Amino acid sequence: MTEPNTDCVELVVTAEDAEWLAGWTRRLVEDRLVACGHHITPIRVTYRWDGKIWDHGSARVALHTRASLVPEIVARADRDHADEVPCVIATPLVGGHPEYLKWVVAETREPGA
Repeated sequence: MTEPNTDCVELVVTAEDAEWLAGWTRRLVEDRLVACGHHITPIRVTYRWDGKIWDHGSARVALHTRASLVPEIVARADRDHADEVPCVIATPLVGGHPEYLKWVVAETREPGA
């Protein structure tokens, strides 16, 4: 394991529509907001919303990006996602392959660029 790297995060996003999530992820890569997305589908999600218990199929993607780009990605999710409050969770990467982490930074842009 390498030294902690606070520049990179793994951002988890879920959506009911796996194809929508794949297309949305591709646009994030094209716009250099994320270096890549690792898709897991199907998943099952259970949660309470508006006083009702929901239980259904969904999809999940783990996005690798710079921590500084998270606010832009959250704003994009708020704009594009079907859910009123989309699941978007960032976890700092505490280590990893140094060359991979350099690649994540190289493949993403500076915030606001």
